[in-house]
Parts: sequence; C-alpha cells; structure tokens
Amino acid sequence: MPGVTRNLLRALAAVVVLAAAALIGWRVLGPAEVLEAATEPYPVAAVRPPGVTGKTTQAPLIVDGRIRVYAGKRLVKADGPVDSRTMLTPRWSFRRWPAQVSGVVAIGTTVVSRWTDGELVALDARTGTVAWRAEGPAGPGFAGRTGAEPVWAPPGLHVAGTSVLVAAGRRLLAWSAADGSPRWTAELPPGCADDSFVTAGGRFVCGAGAWDVLSGAAVRGWPRGPSIPLGCDVARSACGGLRDASGQGWLVGDRRPRRAAALDRPDTTAAGDLVLATSGGAVTASGGASWSWPGDARILGVRANKVVLLTSALELVTLDARTGAQLARFPAYTDNERVEPWKPHLWQVTDTAVALERLRPGAGADPDEHDHYYTIDPDVLAAI
Repeated sequence: MPGVTRNLLRALAAVVVLAAAALIGWRVLGPAEVLEAATEPYPVAAVRPPGVTGKTTQAPLIVDGRIRVYAGKRLVKADGPVDSRTMLTPRWSFRRWPAQVSGVVAIGTTVVSRWTDGELVALDARTGTVAWRAEGPAGPGFAGRTGAEPVWAPPGLHVAGTSVLVAAGRRLLAWSAADGSPRWTAELPPGCADDSFVTAGGRFVCGAGAWDVLSGAAVRGWPRGPSIPLGCDVARSACGGLRDASGQGWLVGDRRPRRAAALDRPDTTAAGDLVLATSGGAVTASGGASWSWPGDARILGVRANKVVLLTSALELVTLDARTGAQLARFPAYTDNERVEPWKPHLWQVTDTAVALERLRPGAGADPDEHDHYYTIDPDVLAAI
C-alpha cells in the first residue's frame, strides 16, 4: 500500500505540473490583448514654417494633424505632436497576439486597424481606447520592417467618405467609421481585390469594374479596366484620376469619369480638375489652371491648394496649385544627418505636412537586405 500511495502522489504531482505548464503556455502563447490608453492631453495641431521637422525609425501615419500612428507586427501605437524631432514614448498602444497587423487607416479621429484573423479594431486617436470592433475577412500578414506598407499602402483596405472598405477574395465589405456598423457587401470578380483603389468621386475600382461606395452597387459605363490609379491619397483612396486598360486618361473626382486626353501621357497625374505633368525638365499644369515650374521633380501629392514635389536633388518643394508660384524649397534631410543620395519609397501628404520613407539608391524589394534603408531613421517629416 505505501508503494501505491507513493505512485498515486507522483501521478498527482505530474498532473499538477502539466496543468501549471499548460496554464503558463496559454498565458504566454494564447490569444491576448494589451491596451495602454493615453494619459496625456491630446496634442495641439502645430503650425510650423516650411522645413524638415524630424525623422523616425517607423513610418508614421499622420492623423488629424496632431498625432503619428505606427504599425508594428502585432502592435498599433501613437505619439505626438506631428512635428516632434524623433519618435517618442507612445501616447497609447494596442497589442494583439497571435494576430498580426495587416493595415491601418484613419477617418477623422478614428484609427481603424485590420488584423490577420479578420478582426477590425477601431481606436479613438485622442485616447487610444477601443471605439468599436467588427469581424471581417482575414487579412495578409504584416509587411516590411518600418510599417510603411501597412499605414500608407495597406492591401485591400481603403477609406471612402465615412466608410472603411475591405476587399478580400471575391468580397467587398463596407463599415461605418463612426460605430462599426456594416453598411453593405458586394461580390467582386476573381482576383479583383489585388489592384483595388477608391476614387475621389466615390467609386471603388478594381479589375474591369467599379462599385458605388455608398451602396455597393455596380457602376455601369465605367472605363474598361484594369486601370492604373493616379493622384491617390494613402491607402490608395481619394484617387483623382486613372488610366484605363487602353491607356486613356480620365479624371474621377466626380461621380462620373471625365475624359482627359492629357492624362494619356505616362508622366502625368491628377488632382481635382488639374492634370500635372513632369517632363522636359519642368512641372506643368493644365485643366483647371495653366502654369509651368522649371525643374526636374516627382509629384508627391496635392493638398490644400499646394503641389508637393521631390526634386532630383532631393529637395522638397511646394507650389501654389493655382498659379505655380513656388512657396517653399528645402533639402529633405535633418540638420544633423549626412547628406547622401537616396530614393523615395512610400509617403503621405497632408494639408500641413509630408512624411516620406527613404531607401538606399540600390535597394531592391527585400526590406531585410543589407543597407536597404537610408540610415536607421529612414522616414523624414516636414512641414509644408
């Protein structure tokens, strides 16, 4: 009997150890969330003279002109104000495990994150608290090292007015950004979601078709796709123009597309009623305004009647969109970093600022390659 008792005690001890190990494993590896809300006041929107204001290690999504939101593999966090010289201790953060961040968009003060398990989690940009949740289709995994793709070009995630749109497989779904309530669902052709974008006139476009962002209904008489979007904001949204499958250009700032032959040229882009071209050593405007600015430059975007350029000498330039008058010009470097060549990757232009990710001139498509990024803080921010 004593031997039986000892064996029984050993068996019970083994069960206890296994149960404890399982509990620890669940606590470490099981699904979990950690929310750290803001404790500091919401930053004031600063008005700064044009010039570089700082640089960051991760790509910042500028939200409400007041904070910067970053995406990590399993983390969404924010700091501020926007013109801070470096990344700061997060104002708020939201972590999930084991899901990964697929993409992040913002409408007003609502920051909506999409995760690989299909969860949509909306956070209040002012406090970092959860505003609403919704279940959607699974998203692709976290891409890149700095989070530039998830915050500036999230695959299949768009904004349109007060709606958040998700395209996955053969489905397109819309939710209200205010409360997360579902608005509509539409069926897409096979493979359509891979090249999707949203026009400034309120059309979701992918493959050979277009859908109304208010109702999800298919739009008839749309230019034949697949199309190349032009003049888009982050998340391939609010695009001002497109080139259709035959190479013809269209302005799409209104509900119906408007033929714009000037957009047929591959060096052109669109913004409102403007067609902007970069060729022959000049930037020229036609359509709603007519002007020419001498210089070799890339058009980053048009916001608040300002055309934002990046010159071949790696200077940021802002022009008056109506007259072409130069408003500001400065090097896209901070005052304490070495001045060497780099090439732009992704960027965001807002009414008052621009954020741009810089790569080494010879960088390829693999973010893990040696010397892929320009310095350890590749993302430069500037007031415009």
